[in-house]
Amino acid sequence: MALNDNMTMLTDFYELTMGNGYFEAGRKDEIAWFDMFFRHIPDRGGYAIMAGVEQIVDYMENLHFSDEDIEYLRSKHMFSEGFLDYLKNFKFECDVWAVPEGVPIFPQEPIVTVRGPVIQAQLMETMILLTINHESLIATKANRIVRAAQGRSVMEFGSRRAHGTAAAIMGARAAYIGGCAGTACTITDREFGIPALGTMAHSWVQLFPSEYEAFTAYAKMYPDNCILLIDTYDVLKSGLPNAIRVFKEQKPESMGVRIDSGDIAYLTKQVRKKLDEEGLQDCKITVSNSLDEYLIRDVIMEGAQIDSFGVGERMITAKSEPVFGGVYKLSAVEENGKIIPKIKISENVGKISNPAAKKLYRIYSKETGKAEADLIMLKDEPMPTEDGYVIFDPCVNWKKKTLNNYVAKDIRVQLFDHGKKVYDCPPIQEVQKFCKEQMETLWEETLRFENPQRYFVDLSEGLYNTKQKLIHKNREMKQEHK
Repeated sequence: MALNDNMTMLTDFYELTMGNGYFEAGRKDEIAWFDMFFRHIPDRGGYAIMAGVEQIVDYMENLHFSDEDIEYLRSKHMFSEGFLDYLKNFKFECDVWAVPEGVPIFPQEPIVTVRGPVIQAQLMETMILLTINHESLIATKANRIVRAAQGRSVMEFGSRRAHGTAAAIMGARAAYIGGCAGTACTITDREFGIPALGTMAHSWVQLFPSEYEAFTAYAKMYPDNCILLIDTYDVLKSGLPNAIRVFKEQKPESMGVRIDSGDIAYLTKQVRKKLDEEGLQDCKITVSNSLDEYLIRDVIMEGAQIDSFGVGERMITAKSEPVFGGVYKLSAVEENGKIIPKIKISENVGKISNPAAKKLYRIYSKETGKAEADLIMLKDEPMPTEDGYVIFDPCVNWKKKTLNNYVAKDIRVQLFDHGKKVYDCPPIQEVQKFCKEQMETLWEETLRFENPQRYFVDLSEGLYNTKQKLIHKNREMKQEHK
């Protein structure tokens, strides 16, 4: 689902000025390779989760410049008529690879790669980044929150605090990939089949002459899902007694109470005790109110009696660290059929890019089924399959590990082949299930909220040597210019 089928003009202006420059310099047909990767995991976590692939597929399928787009660009008096004619007759011709949605991802990995005519490959930078950055950020945050809930249901309640309409819709979608049971965002249910969930607001209770009458009316209308909000006036002295009275009188098939304020641990323990004393053991307790993974973890440790959580602003905005930080860098160009690696150099070691056309393997232990490390390799390098293969840390290369009894899997899929879509995005329900299965391949030490064990992303010997050669070449060039 796209809010506008044609997002071609959702691009940074410099993508177009550079495109015009490539065209006028006679370089429009040069083939370039670009990688999207990220440098840091949000919240100092041990992993992130890939999301947003379906949206970039939709975007690429609909790439075209309308007559209105061309007239707008002409009005800027910055683009040649030849370039505008090129855009008017634009035909997408790129090859695209990506890590599928739901897969755990790690820093420096090429999670999206685009190969094609440089104007086209450059043009997609903004949309790829904003889509993958946002949805991966929310999917990652949601998964942390779901894990903190320890099997209790988590609902996404953040639409009203999201940063705009697209953020609300796609954020709810990403949260579902991360493990949420459903969303309060109705349009996300309509478009993606993600269950729309909700109860009542305090205004429902306030509107009636009494809390008891408000609860009675609701129970009569929704006997199959009667969840009453009990903190409008006083949880223990008013809301809970009235809810118990209505449950006994109306006998709804499914009943629950929700608490949206106060000391959650204390209140839920008191509510659970009273419900059980009244013979309402089947009544569920839901809580909300500015929750995140840390608060959820803590109240559970305190013995809170909670069956499900509604999580809003801190999930939909990833409030604790609301930037994913993915980047899109040129990694290679093709000259006379040969791939020439390119590198970005920086005084900051973490910002030095990995050059060349690459592939990405995940290495699993045959004995445990757990992921041991990821390996970034040159495109044409064969993945060794025999025992005794040595991997090493690219930053501290004396740290080595010998792999035995393992299997290596290319974790990326091809989305487009010369502009033709060759990948069918799975239903969102399958993506959520796949994400859960993928998370089970990670060690518990990697899943810790604080000080997680670092998951290793290593470079093959061929890629490492290629990178070092380019770094040394750059140093020599700097010496020549001194």
